[in-house]
Amino acid sequence: MPKKILILYYSLHGATEKMAHYIAQGIESVTGVEACIRTVPKISSTCEQTEEDIPNTGAPYASLDDLEECSGIALGSPTRFGNMAAPMKYFIDSTASLWLKGKLVGKPAAVFSSTASLHGGQETTLISMMQPLLHHGCIIVGLPYSEPDLTSTTTGGTPYGPTHIAGSNSDKPISAEEKRLCIALGKRLASITLKL
Repeated sequence: MPKKILILYYSLHGATEKMAHYIAQGIESVTGVEACIRTVPKISSTCEQTEEDIPNTGAPYASLDDLEECSGIALGSPTRFGNMAAPMKYFIDSTASLWLKGKLVGKPAAVFSSTASLHGGQETTLISMMQPLLHHGCIIVGLPYSEPDLTSTTTGGTPYGPTHIAGSNSDKPISAEEKRLCIALGKRLASITLKL
């Protein structure tokens, strides 16, 4: 039975979702693991507004069971003022019951993000997602500088995790370097998951 790695993301314009699929590609290139892609619903300040239980397109919504049952986690969000987007934070804030039982302790976890600009808070967003994972007892997996794209990219990419620069209109495609870094993170997360 292959080990399941949860790729949990929020994406408004589609770039973070594409990154999730590249990470899944890297995960599934390793024998003995499979990727499980999930998303979180939008939130609204309008109390009456709700999302359907099942999204019209894209990945299904995540549940706490997805987190509990996985062997590893990749968490992705676009940047909002140097932080993860509110829908992802809202979902993470609902995981206290897992924290109380230590259900994520020892699981390897990685992070990824997309921003509008080169200095739009990629690294602080990645760190904002690492913090709750560390509180849960996860083992953080980053990208080592043995990945040549980290030192040659003129687009996204950090040792904390892959990033993408989407542009102010969210219309820049994922670069070749960004894609390779996503795939590399998926392979690394899968390999470490198997070792643990």
